[in-house]
Amino acid sequence: MSIVVSPKLLRIFLHVLRARYWVAGIYLVLAVAGLYGASRIPADPAIERLVVAGDPVAQATLEFERVFPEGEQALIMLEAPDPLNQDTLQAAERLERELGKIPKVEAHSVLTLFRRANSSADLSPEDAVRLRTFATGTSLFRRAGLLGEHYFGIALDLRVDSPAERDHVLAAIDALVLRLENGGQSTALPFSAIRRVGNPWLDAWLERQTGTATKKFMPLFGIFLLMLVAIVYRSWRTLAAIILTLGTVMAMAVGLGDLFGWSNNIVSTLVPLTVLVTTTATLVYIHSRYMEPDDAPTPAVHHARALANKFLPCTASIFATAVGFAALAVSEIRPVREMGLWTASGLVVAWVSCFTLFPALQSLLRAPTLLGSVPAGRWFPGFVDALIPATRRYRWLLVAGAILLMLCGAGALFGVPGRVAPLELETDALTYVNPSERVAQDTRRFEQSNGLDVVDLWLQTRPGHALDPEFLRAMELLTRRLEEHPGVNAVDGPTSVLRWARYVESGKDQLSIAPSDWPKLAADLEQILLTEPGARSYVDVANLASVRLTIRGRGELFGPAGAMREFVERTWSAAQSDDPAFAAVRGRLAGKGALSGEITERLLPTLTHSFVLTASVIFLAFLLVFRSPTALLMTMIPSLFAILSVFIVMRAASIPLNIATILIGSTILGATENDQVHFFYHFQEVRASSSTAAALRHALLVAGRPILFATLINASGFLALALSDLPPMRQFGIVSASAFVLALLADFTALPAALWILRREAHAPAG
Repeated sequence: MSIVVSPKLLRIFLHVLRARYWVAGIYLVLAVAGLYGASRIPADPAIERLVVAGDPVAQATLEFERVFPEGEQALIMLEAPDPLNQDTLQAAERLERELGKIPKVEAHSVLTLFRRANSSADLSPEDAVRLRTFATGTSLFRRAGLLGEHYFGIALDLRVDSPAERDHVLAAIDALVLRLENGGQSTALPFSAIRRVGNPWLDAWLERQTGTATKKFMPLFGIFLLMLVAIVYRSWRTLAAIILTLGTVMAMAVGLGDLFGWSNNIVSTLVPLTVLVTTTATLVYIHSRYMEPDDAPTPAVHHARALANKFLPCTASIFATAVGFAALAVSEIRPVREMGLWTASGLVVAWVSCFTLFPALQSLLRAPTLLGSVPAGRWFPGFVDALIPATRRYRWLLVAGAILLMLCGAGALFGVPGRVAPLELETDALTYVNPSERVAQDTRRFEQSNGLDVVDLWLQTRPGHALDPEFLRAMELLTRRLEEHPGVNAVDGPTSVLRWARYVESGKDQLSIAPSDWPKLAADLEQILLTEPGARSYVDVANLASVRLTIRGRGELFGPAGAMREFVERTWSAAQSDDPAFAAVRGRLAGKGALSGEITERLLPTLTHSFVLTASVIFLAFLLVFRSPTALLMTMIPSLFAILSVFIVMRAASIPLNIATILIGSTILGATENDQVHFFYHFQEVRASSSTAAALRHALLVAGRPILFATLINASGFLALALSDLPPMRQFGIVSASAFVLALLADFTALPAALWILRREAHAPAG
C-alpha cells in the first residue's frame, strides 16, 4: 500500500531520523531538568488559595485576615453517658491541662470559665454539682459546641503560622490522645470515646494525600501499560521506545510547574495522568501506522512516511485536547485554572516529543513492523465487515438513540423544573476526605449535633467608633435576629463576649436592649478587651474601625448551596435599613466560609464556560482542517454523547459536582476528539474516490484498532484513580473511565451511522 504524504513533511522527518542521537541526548538533559523542577513544586491545598488572587472575595478575605489574624481551631470530644459527673470532669480537667502544656496550643472548656468563679484546687463532689448547674444554666455552652448530651468538649486554639508547625502540634495532640485511648493511664478513663474534630486534621490529611496520590496510581497504570503494549505489539523494543518517551514527557511536563510557579493541590494529580494517557494514545496511533507495510524504497522512508501521515490528525487531536484544558483558564477557581494551563503546556511538550523523541527511539531501538503478527489483526477485519452494514441498516435508530441519551444526560445535569433537581454541588472539605478515616468519622459525629458551616460578617465603621454604645446595641439586635433561624447554632462577636462575662458574674446570659444601659456595657467591653486577648478576635483594637460576627450553623437547614450566606446578607441588609446606627457601616462577607461558598457557586459556570469555549475552538480548528461543518458536527457526536450520557452515570451513582468532577466536560471533549479526528481523517483519505462503505472500511481498519487500544489506555489510566483515598479523585476516575467507554461505543455505532445519513448512500449496498 502506498501512503501519500506531504514532501515537505517527509523531508523534515527524514532529518529528525538522521539526527536521532542528537535528539535523544537533548531530551536526556531536558528530562533531568524536568525531574529537578518537579522535586521543587510545593503543595498548597489551602481554601484561601482556591480562587484566583484578583477575585473580590479573595481580596476581601485577605484584608479581613490582616485585621483579624487567627490560628486554627479544633475540638476534642470526650464522649460519656453523663459528661458532667465528677469522674468525667476530673479526667477532662487533667487532659485539658496536658493539652495546654503543648507549645502553641491554648485549651479551654466549661471548666476554664467555671474556675474563674470557683478557684479550688481539686474538683470536689460539691464543685461537680455547682459546675453542672453552671453548665446547664445557659445555652451558651451547647451553642459553642463545648457541651452535648453525651459529650464534653475541649476547644483548642492552634497558634501556628505554617503547615509544618500545624503538623508538629497535631502530632503532639495525637500522641497524647492516642496514649489515653490505648490505656496509658493507671486508672480507667470514664470516656467511651475520644474524638478529634476540626479542619486542622482534615487539611493535614488532604495535604498528605495530595502529595502521595500520584505515587499510588501511577505504578498501577504503568503495569497495565506494560501488559497492553506487550500483548498488542509483542516487542520489547517497541515497549522500551514507548516507556522512555513517556518517562521523558512526564518529567518535562511536571517540571513545568516549577517554571511557571504552579503548586500541587487536590486536582493537580490529574496533570501527569492526563498528559500520560494522551501521550500514550498518540504513540499508539503513530506506532500502529508505522507497523503497516507500504511500498517505501527504504525503512527510513517508510518511517518518515508514517510520521508525515499521522502528523495532521495527531496534531489536530492533541491541539483539541490542549485547547480543552486551556479553556479552564476562564475558571475563577485557582486550582482548576492552574491545572488547565499546566496540562495544556504539558500536552505541547508531549506533541513535540511524539514527533521527535519517539521516532528517534524507534530508529535507535529498531522497533519492528509486521502488523500481521498482532493478534487483533486477525479478527478485526471480520468485525468491520459485519459492523458496516449493521450501522447502515440501523442508522436512524442509532443516531436517535444517541440523541435521546444526550437529552437525558442534560436533564440529569441541569435538572427538570418541578421534577428533577440539578446535579448536586459540593465543596465541603469533609467530602474530600475518605469516609473510613477516623478524622472524618469523628467530624461527622460532631456534625450530627452541631453545624460546621461558618460565615463571617465583617462590619467596618469610621475609625474609633467600633465601641460606640449605639453601634454595639445594634450589633446585639442583629445577633438576636440571626440566632432566630433554626439553622444558626451561634453568633460570636463583641456582644457575645459581654454575654459570657455577664453569665460568669451573675448567672444571666441576656443583655439589656435599653439604650440607657449600653454606655456601661460598652465600657465593660473595653475593659474586657484590655485584659482578655481572646476577646480581641472580634474587635479591631488597633483602629476601632472593624468588628466581626462569626455565624456558625448547619447549611443544609437553610436550603441549597449558598442559602446560608444569602440569609446572612438579607438579615444584614434589613438590619442596616432599620437601625440608624448602621447607616455609615459597611458590611460584607469574608473569610474561609465566604470563599467556600463562592467556589460552590462557580463550579457550574466553570463547567459550562470551559465546555462552550472548548467546543467552539475545536469546531473552528477542525473546520479549517476538514472544511465540512456538517461532517464535523457528525464527528463530534461520540464526544457529546459521552459527556452528556456520563451525567446519567453520575446521577445513578450519586456522584456530585465538585472541584474534580467539574472538569469532566473539557477533559472528555478534548481527549475523545482524538478518536474522531483520526477516524474522519482516514475516512476522507479515500472518500473522494470510493463509496461511503469503502471509506468507512478504510477508516475502521486503519484507525479502529488504535481507537480501541487508546480507549483501553485512557479508561484504565483514569480508572486507576478509583483506588485513590481522595473521594473527588476516585469519583473523577470512575466518571472519566465510563465516559471513555461510552465514547468508544459511539465511535463504532453512532458515528458510522451519522456518516451514512450525511452521505445519503443508505439506499446503496453496504459494500
